[in-house]
Amino acid sequence: MTVHLLTVAERASQFASAFGAAAWGYYAGLWHDLGKAAPEFQKYLLGISKQPDSAHAHVDHSTAGAQHAVNSCPTLGYLLAHVVAGHHAGLLDTIGDGPSLDARLRKLIPTPTALLQALPAAPPLMLPRLLQERLTQPERTATEVAFSFAFFARMVFSCLVDADFLDTERFLDPERAEARPRWPTDILARMETELAAFIATLPRRGTPVDRERVGVLQACLAAADLPPGFFSLTVPTGGGKTLSSLAFALRHARVHGLCRVIYVVPFTTIIEQNAQVFAQAFSGLTRSGYADPVVEHHSAVEVTEEDDTARLAAENWDAPLVVTTSVQFYESLFANRSSRCRKLHNCVRAVVLLDEVQKIPVDYLTPCVLALKELVAVYGATVVLCTATQPAIQRHPGFPHGLDGVREIVPEPQRLHRALKRVEVENLGKMSDAHIAERLRAEPRAICVVNTRRHARDLFALISDTEGAAHLSAAMCGAHRSAVLARIRTRLANREPCRVVATQLIEAGVDIDFPVVLRSLAGLDSIAQAAGRCNRHAQIPTGRLLLFESEHGDTERFMRDTTNVTIQLLGRDGLAPLHADVLSLDSMHRYFALYYYDQRHRWDAKRILDEFCLQQNPKQPFLFGFRSAAERFRLIEQVGRPVLVPWGETGRALCDELRVPWRAPPVRVLRALQRYSVEAPARAWHEALGSAVELVRERFPVLVSLTPYYDEQLGLVLEDTAISAESLII
Repeated sequence: MTVHLLTVAERASQFASAFGAAAWGYYAGLWHDLGKAAPEFQKYLLGISKQPDSAHAHVDHSTAGAQHAVNSCPTLGYLLAHVVAGHHAGLLDTIGDGPSLDARLRKLIPTPTALLQALPAAPPLMLPRLLQERLTQPERTATEVAFSFAFFARMVFSCLVDADFLDTERFLDPERAEARPRWPTDILARMETELAAFIATLPRRGTPVDRERVGVLQACLAAADLPPGFFSLTVPTGGGKTLSSLAFALRHARVHGLCRVIYVVPFTTIIEQNAQVFAQAFSGLTRSGYADPVVEHHSAVEVTEEDDTARLAAENWDAPLVVTTSVQFYESLFANRSSRCRKLHNCVRAVVLLDEVQKIPVDYLTPCVLALKELVAVYGATVVLCTATQPAIQRHPGFPHGLDGVREIVPEPQRLHRALKRVEVENLGKMSDAHIAERLRAEPRAICVVNTRRHARDLFALISDTEGAAHLSAAMCGAHRSAVLARIRTRLANREPCRVVATQLIEAGVDIDFPVVLRSLAGLDSIAQAAGRCNRHAQIPTGRLLLFESEHGDTERFMRDTTNVTIQLLGRDGLAPLHADVLSLDSMHRYFALYYYDQRHRWDAKRILDEFCLQQNPKQPFLFGFRSAAERFRLIEQVGRPVLVPWGETGRALCDELRVPWRAPPVRVLRALQRYSVEAPARAWHEALGSAVELVRERFPVLVSLTPYYDEQLGLVLEDTAISAESLII
C-alpha cells in the first residue's frame, strides 16, 4: 500500500506542478488512502480475496486522510480535505443533510499512526503564486475569491483522481496501461507541419471568398506569437475559421510551450465533421506509425466511476488534440464526480478553442465566464472565442464579470464581414407547413432549417416524394448523417435537384452550400449560422435567406426568449427593423446586448456561485457546495438517453463487440460507438427498454434491430419524438 501512495503522490505532484501546486498534488496522493491501513479495511480485503462475489460492503478509507490533512495543515488543510475525502465518492458539500465533509471530519476513526510514521511529513502548504496574485486583486468580490479557491481545489482533485486511476489501471490491467497511446514530445510541432501541408492542398477557386480565407489564416499565424491569454476570432461563416483557428492553436502552443489543444463545439455534428477533417489533416502522422493525435469525446457513451471497468476506460483528455462538446467542457468544470473531473488538469496550459462561443446559455453566463477567467489567469491556458457572431461577454460597466484583455485576431472584422457578405435576408412572416413545402418544391436546390425534430419530420413528409429530398436531424446517428451529407454534397456539386429539411444541427460547422435557405425564426446567432449554409462559396452573386415564423410556436417555447429578441431587431407589426442589415456585426452586438444585458437576473439563474463562500471560522473556513453546484449545473435541463444503433456494417460490428466477454470493452470500441449513438427522449427510452432496446452488459443500451425502430430516412423512430433542439448540443 505504501508503494501505491508514493506512486500516486509522485504522479499527482507531476500533474499539479503544471500550475505551481506540486506539493498539493503530492500530499493529496500520499494521504488519499490512509484509511486502508485500518483493521476494518484489511478485513474487507481479506473477505474479497476469499469470497469475491459476496464481499460488497464498502469500508470508508478516505476519511482518515481528510482528517489528517486538517490536523497537519491549518486552514488550507480544509481544501485538501475536500480533495482527499472525495476521491471516490466525489467532491462533497462542506455541510449538508446528506454526506458532507463536516460529517467526515467529525467521524470517529482510528488514526493510522504506523503508516503515517513511514511517510514523509508535510511542510506548510503554500498557494501557487498566480493564485495568490489573483486572490489579492482589489477589484475582485468575495464571491469571486471564493470561486477561485473552489476552482483550485477541483484542479488538485483532478490531479489526484487521474493519478489514482492510472496507478490502479497499471496494477489491475497492465496490458491496457501499456497500450495507452503515447506521442513524441514534439507532436504539436509535427501536427503544425502536417496541418500547413494539408491546407496547402485544399482547392482554391480564386474567388474573393478564397482570398479572404487566406487573409484569415495569415492573421491567425501572425497572432500566434502573442502571449497567452484571451483572443477572439470574429469570422463570418464560410471564412475558414475552423482550420485557421487550429493553425493558430498549434503554432501558439509550440511558441509558448503549451501542452495540447482542446476544441470545444456546441453540436455533435461539428465534432463529426471536424474530426473527419482533422483525420485527413493528420493522416500522415498515423501512417507513420504514431497514435491518432485526435481524441473525439462527447456524452454519447458515458462512463462512471461506480463501475471499475468503466472507470478504467474513462477519458482523461491526455491527447494532443481533444475535440469535445460544450456540455462536456463546461459541465466538467463544475463537476464533482471523479470520472468527470479527472480530465480537468489537462486543461492547464492548453489552447482552448471555443467554437460558436455564443451558445453559452444566459442562465449559466457568469459561472462559465468566471471559469474561463480562472483557466487563463491561474492555469496558463489560452482561450479563443471563435464565432461569426461574437457574444458581448467582455467586461464593461453593464457586465462586471466579463472577460478582460480579449485580443481580436482579425485586424478588421467589420471589413471582413462586408467582404464576405453574400446573402440577402427576407422576412416572409408566418407560414404554414404546406406553404413551406410549396416553396421548397419550387426551388431546385434549397434547405429548410427548423427548430425541432418533430417539425423536421412532419415537414419532410410533405416533400419526401420530390427528387433529391433528404432529411437531417439528431434522430440519426452520426455515421448515418455523414453518409446523407455526402450524398447531398454530391447532388449540389452536380447541380442536381436537392431539397433538404434539417434541424439546427446543420448550422454550425457543416460545409454545405445552397443558393436558397429557409429558416424558422430563432435567435439571431442561429439565423446567421443558417446564412452560412447559403451561397457559402460565393458561386452566385447573392444567395437568399428566407425567414418565416413557424405555425408550431407552442412547441418551441424553449426558444421564445431568443426569438423575441430577433423579432425586435427584424421589426414587426409595422415597426421598422433596428438595423438595415440584420446580419451585420452591429446587429449582432445589439442582439446579445438585449439577450444578455437585459437579463441580468438570469446570469446565474441556478445560483451556482452561491455554493462557494468564505467565512471567518478557522474550523470551517471554506463553505463549498461542490455536489450541490454539480447537480444544478446542467447546460441541458431535459436530456434524453443514448441508444447505440447497429447502423451499417461498422455499426453492427461495434455493437456485436460489446457482447464479447471482454473484461472491459476496448477504448477504441467505446470511442467509435459515439458515431453510432442517438439521444432518445427519456420516456421513450424507458418504454423501449427490454423490447426495442437491450441493455448490453447491464450498461450499454443497444437497439435490438433497425427494423422497425430505425428508418433509413428519418433515423430513430422511438416515440415520443418531440425532443427539443437543445438536445442537439450533446
